[in-house]
Amino acid sequence: MNADNDIRILRELGKQYAEAAADPSNAEHRLRARNINSLRPERPVVWIEEIPWHEMDIDDELSLLCRDETLRQVEQWLRRGLYKWRHMRADMVLENSCYVEKAFDSTDIGFEAKETTIAVDVRNNIISHHYEDQLDTEEKVDQLVLPVITARPDIDAKRLEHIGEALDGILPVKLRGHGIYYAPWDIISRLRGVDAILTDLVERPELMHKIISKFTDILNAQYDQMEEQGLLDYDISTLHCTPPYVDGSPADDYDGGRVRYKDIWFRGMAQIFGSVSPAMHEEFDLQYARKLMDQCAFAYYGCCEPLDNKIPLLKKIPNMRKIGVSPWANVRASAEAMGGDYVFARKPNPAMVAAQLDKDAIRKETRDVIEACAANNCPYEFVLKDISTVSYRPQNLFEWADIVEHTIDEYY
Repeated sequence: MNADNDIRILRELGKQYAEAAADPSNAEHRLRARNINSLRPERPVVWIEEIPWHEMDIDDELSLLCRDETLRQVEQWLRRGLYKWRHMRADMVLENSCYVEKAFDSTDIGFEAKETTIAVDVRNNIISHHYEDQLDTEEKVDQLVLPVITARPDIDAKRLEHIGEALDGILPVKLRGHGIYYAPWDIISRLRGVDAILTDLVERPELMHKIISKFTDILNAQYDQMEEQGLLDYDISTLHCTPPYVDGSPADDYDGGRVRYKDIWFRGMAQIFGSVSPAMHEEFDLQYARKLMDQCAFAYYGCCEPLDNKIPLLKKIPNMRKIGVSPWANVRASAEAMGGDYVFARKPNPAMVAAQLDKDAIRKETRDVIEACAANNCPYEFVLKDISTVSYRPQNLFEWADIVEHTIDEYY
């Protein structure tokens, strides 16, 4: 009986999702995002990602009812997509398929984070961390090992069959690979803590070079194996919360088989370097990241770290295409430095939706970006992300989307 109920639930949601995915606005949003990423300026797209879902439920729209764990994951994906479509659509794209990500196993690298945490809201996965420094000597760094990646097509086949039978053709079920998410300093931060890293960049640069060199080897080994085993993909739903659609991916000589580095985006960042000099950013991150970055079709760099004074460094990278403009970056300086040669990937300030909305502040923030990008012929996008809380007021996100879209309407 439970199995029949799971199938009934999934098929009903699948029908609703398929109907929404057939809406012509999806194709329009996809084309507009593709034009922007291909450096053809248009009206910017607006996306909302990294949502505090535990605070968002309205009338049980997000309550999961399936018992089967695999089908429950699909149910969650369907419910969340439909929720966004109904309440904060903006320029989102609903794809007309249910995708199963390729499974793989990975061995560890010799260390795992040791931490103490403090949570204000036990339902929120955004909590405070204190990490134990485990890489404070060169001898400990030497204990790091390269991971071994093993594709699991057997798992893929079972998931495709199981989900396909449940949806019964209502939505096509397809296999999808992975993109590159290259953030070694995020991993190092969890193994050392922030204070130790920032101190040792100055006091023990030899140790820090040894650490980042080792993690460059670790991540390059991981992605080399993923490329070799057919685990990478150009057809991904998001490029770390932003639209991935772009001319030139895959490469012109792609034959439909194994996806290669030159077919896909490189996504990189060094968030802990928000307060270091451009020279130090180049020395301890960019020169190492380029070993993989330069092999890819396009690069998207930057997350929460402000990069307005480091754009000249990024412009030296031939395949750089999209640059993150965080809430702490100077908007006008960023637009002037990028011009029409890069996508201005604006991350609006999530603090604006954390409590009571300041509608005038949201309008001003949006207008500042529009006017700076228009003056410099920048292709640009708005992606609200890193939303740790809306104070259990889901309408904050609904209203934010409406305010930003209506503000954009004043210019387009």
